[in-house]
Amino acid sequence: MAVKREDLLRELELLPVWRQRQELSTSEAPPPAPMYEAAPKPETAPETIREHAAEYSNSWEGVNPEGGEPAVMMQEINPPDELPAAQKDEPSALLSPAGPDRRQIIMQMDWPVLEQAVEHCPACNLCQTRTQTVFGVGDRDADWMFVGEAPGAEEDRKGEPFVGQAGKLLDNMLGAIRLRRGHNVYIANVLKCRPPDNRDPHGEEVAQCNPYLLRQVELIKPKLIVALGKFAAQSLLNSNSAIAAMRGKLHEYNGVPVIVTYHPAYLLRNMADKAKAWEDLCLAVKTMQDL
Repeated sequence: MAVKREDLLRELELLPVWRQRQELSTSEAPPPAPMYEAAPKPETAPETIREHAAEYSNSWEGVNPEGGEPAVMMQEINPPDELPAAQKDEPSALLSPAGPDRRQIIMQMDWPVLEQAVEHCPACNLCQTRTQTVFGVGDRDADWMFVGEAPGAEEDRKGEPFVGQAGKLLDNMLGAIRLRRGHNVYIANVLKCRPPDNRDPHGEEVAQCNPYLLRQVELIKPKLIVALGKFAAQSLLNSNSAIAAMRGKLHEYNGVPVIVTYHPAYLLRNMADKAKAWEDLCLAVKTMQDL
């Protein structure tokens, strides 16, 4: 009689039979045992996460309070080191600079800031009587710059230099040498505010306004300045000489050649001197050609 395999294994005490287990599929296989036990993660409240996001909001833009990758780093917002302390500590100092750094601050202004600074300037008493400031008008890349002394009543009302009858005469003077207001010509005044009753400007008023004019000259970089009238010439050239002594000569303001002639308002009252003004304009044209 044949001995069954199971009977033989039972006699040898090898039952029950241990069969080889089938390999589990990847989805059924348990994960491998870790080689080390990871430290438990601290439980962070959502409020704490939001606080950290707010803390770093000055350095990162678009921080996700619930986690995730930070967005692009924001641009540095600290002011550059070369700016005066007044600009770093008090932004409004740009609109009303004062103190020992005033001139330095003005000399760093670009056109929009300079125009606002003049508009809001409280540096002298003229701010209390003006209707509006008269900044200047024309081509900001001009070769020619014409500088008068101060706004009159009409300029104070309109906010533009050389309007009215004096302005019309200036336009005719420009046309005589083939120039036109606003085209390769910039027109400004020494003072940006009208003195009461059109009186002569005071020394302190000129001192406060001079940095504005100087910055305009630096931004425009004209090849030639024409000083219109005695006061403009004396202020630009820091001189007490009469206009008759300054005419017919080449002067200089901050490195820019200056020609002196009569103010158009004066010429309206003294028609005979128009011939002298024409000589001055001819000298200006010749100087420009030589440059």
